[in-house]
Amino acid sequence: MDGAEVSQLPDEELLMLGKEDLVRRLRRLENRNMDLMLEHGNMMKDVNRSLQVHLHEIRSLKEVNQKLQDDNQELRELCCFLDDDRQKGKKVSREWQRFGRYTASVLWKDVGLYQQKLRELEASQEALRTENTDLKEIVLMLDEERSGAGSRSSIDSQSSLSNLNGSGSVRDVGDGSSTSSTGSAGSPDHHNHLHKGSEGKIASLRRSMDDLSTPQVHRGTGLSGKSDHHTPNTTLLGRSVNASL
Repeated sequence: MDGAEVSQLPDEELLMLGKEDLVRRLRRLENRNMDLMLEHGNMMKDVNRSLQVHLHEIRSLKEVNQKLQDDNQELRELCCFLDDDRQKGKKVSREWQRFGRYTASVLWKDVGLYQQKLRELEASQEALRTENTDLKEIVLMLDEERSGAGSRSSIDSQSSLSNLNGSGSVRDVGDGSSTSSTGSAGSPDHHNHLHKGSEGKIASLRRSMDDLSTPQVHRGTGLSGKSDHHTPNTTLLGRSVNASL
């Protein structure tokens, strides 16, 4: 009979049992109780050991969780900083885009102005080249006029000497008319005619010189005084005209 059955027996039956049976059953129950206590102690040790392990794991997990929370907070702060930096970068990018568009528009305007100035300078250079060609032709004409005037003065002096030293005889041509022996080439009328022709050419040259010098003033005001370099040509031309007169 085990302890469970003994516990279920009523008191009358227990009183009817002998002392030896009661002692034997008591010892058996004590041993059973001792085994249960030992088993319970071992179970409590196992539970305590597992609790210690779980507590250690919980502490480790708490530390890991705290570290992860700290990392998460740092990442949040870093994300906020990067977002602020991104906003600033976007703002700076928009500013640079506006500045680039403004700079490009200014550069296009400057390029257009420089191209216009370049075209004006090319036109001015072409006009100056034409003017220099005209001035060279005028100087050559003035030199020819000067050399022609010198030759005419020598011819006039020779004709005057021949008129003074000659006999001034009249040659009969047989038809009732007479001609002078000096001829018409050295006559004063012929000289006056040549002089008037040279004066007319010089006057036309002066007018052409005035026409050439007048546009240079406008070009000088519009193209930063480029015609100042050609003023000596006009002065030289005036001096040549005055010398030829």
